[in-house]
Amino acid sequence: MKFCLDSTIIRPDKGVEIKNAIILLHGYGGDGKDISMLSLNWKRHMPNTVFICPNGHEPCAINPLGYQWFDLSREDSEYILKQSIKAEDILKKFIFEVKNEFKLSNDQICLSGFSQGCMMSLNVGLTSEEKFCCIVGFSGKIIDQNNLKNRIKNNTQTLLIHGDADQIVPSTHLLEAKDFLIRNNVNVETLLIKNCDHHIPIEASSTALNFILKKF
Repeated sequence: MKFCLDSTIIRPDKGVEIKNAIILLHGYGGDGKDISMLSLNWKRHMPNTVFICPNGHEPCAINPLGYQWFDLSREDSEYILKQSIKAEDILKKFIFEVKNEFKLSNDQICLSGFSQGCMMSLNVGLTSEEKFCCIVGFSGKIIDQNNLKNRIKNNTQTLLIHGDADQIVPSTHLLEAKDFLIRNNVNVETLLIKNCDHHIPIEASSTALNFILKKF
C-alpha cells in the first residue's frame, strides 16, 4: 500500500509477525530517513515492531532538501497553530492507513518525534478519539496550550526528554508541558539531560527504549 506520506519503513525480519508499530516524526528541516536512525538500536529489542518514519507533507521553507510539519518562517502564533492543525489532519489520515495496512489498533502504536515532530506527536496523540500505547517526545513543546486543552480527548501515557542546554527549543518548555499534562490528567514522565543541546543522545534513546518496552 502507498501511504499519503512518503515514508522510510523498517520492518521486522522476514517471517516475524508485526505486533506493534512506532511512528517516528522528524524535526523541522529533517526527513524520515534521519529520524529512522533511532530504530537501529531499538529494533534489536523489539523484533515484532515495524518502524514507520514519514516525511513531512511539505518542503521545509529554509531547507528545501528537508521537510516540515508546519511553517516557521512567520513569527505568527495563530498562523503556526493553523498550519499545525492542517498537519494533524494529514497525520491522522496517515495513521489510519498504517493501522489498516498492518492490522493494528491505537494501543499497539507508539507516537514519537523530535522537536517539531514531538509537537505533532503530542497534538495528534492527545486529540485522537482513542489513546495510543504511548507518546515519546524529544526536545519539543506544546504548540498552544489553550488550544490543546480545549481539544484533548485522551490521556495517553507520555515521556518527554529534553537537553538542559537546548538553545533551539529551551528546556523550560519541558517543565511547561509537564505541568500542562499533569493538570489534564495525563500520566507523564520526564528526563532533563545535563549539558545536552538540541539532539537525541544515547541516554535519551536508551531511556525512551526502556519506557516503550514497558508499554508494549
